[in-house]
Amino acid sequence: MIMTNKKWAVKRITVNLATQEAEKLEKYCHQTGRPATDVIRELIRSLPVTEEVISDR
Repeated sequence: MIMTNKKWAVKRITVNLATQEAEKLEKYCHQTGRPATDVIRELIRSLPVTEEVISDR
C-alpha cells in the first residue's frame, strides 16, 4: 500500500514590508529559531474574526 502525504492547499502571497518591519521580523526569527512563514501564519491565525461570510475581493 502506498501512502501519500496530503498537503493542505497553499496560496502564495507577497507582503511589502518597511525596512524596520523586515528587520524586526528577521530579528524575531533569529532569536526564536523559527522561520518567518511560521511566525506570519501564527499571527494570521491569532487575528480575531467574526463568523460572518467574508466575500472574495
